[in-house]
Amino acid sequence: MDKDIIFNISKKLENGIGVALVTLIEIDGSSPGRKGNLMGVFQTGEICGTVGGGNLEFKLIKEALKAIEENKSKSLEFDLIEEAALHMACGGKVKAFIKVFEKKEKLIIIGGGHIGSELYKLGDYLGFEIVMIDDREEFCNSEKYPNAKNIVGNLEEITKNLKLDEYSFVVIVSRGHIGDKVALKGVLGRDAKYIGMIGSRSKVKKTFNELEKEGISVVELGKVYSPIGLDISSGSPKEIGVSIVSEILKIKNNLSGYSLKEKIRYE
Repeated sequence: MDKDIIFNISKKLENGIGVALVTLIEIDGSSPGRKGNLMGVFQTGEICGTVGGGNLEFKLIKEALKAIEENKSKSLEFDLIEEAALHMACGGKVKAFIKVFEKKEKLIIIGGGHIGSELYKLGDYLGFEIVMIDDREEFCNSEKYPNAKNIVGNLEEITKNLKLDEYSFVVIVSRGHIGDKVALKGVLGRDAKYIGMIGSRSKVKKTFNELEKEGISVVELGKVYSPIGLDISSGSPKEIGVSIVSEILKIKNNLSGYSLKEKIRYE
């Protein structure tokens, strides 16, 4: 049974689904579950395993779903008596630990050229899960990007089928205007934390105007970080990469992006 729980947890994590593992770590007196009982709780509301059923299990499922949403593990303790919150008559006490498998931030780089290569290096160094996407295999392969998931093919189809959530950071740096536009259209209107597209002001304006004519709302376009990055780069691929990743960290960590010296003026 425990092997099945671990296997199911592993498969859900591979598919990007939030997971918590509930373990009964201490039992004092009578309880519907036993010490060491395991239960997997998934973001979808599904469960595998059991911690004894009844109100205790119902409450722990609710707490596990809340923990997944908060992305934080926690310990809980319950009295199993009529007068307590669970209104159970077992008479014992239970301690449980909810382990949340925290989701890693995912850096999705659309374009494996010079800037994409610099973004890969920086993202890998910072511990992001990285996805590289390009329509050219020579620019997107495991030899070039060994620590990334490499996806090669039609950008329109790939971006439409990407799984994006609040842990996804999308950077569009493909080989040209058409590829950037197609990729941007494919990822808009989704739950990504950050969508950025490279380009000059004139290129960005042209792309946005074209997408608006194709039915993309001004509101969605207004969420795109483009021109991309912080104003710190000389224009070299390395510095452009740093400026983009700096902007991503600003969004990821919900910080101002001011230099620490300047920040004092705004506090």
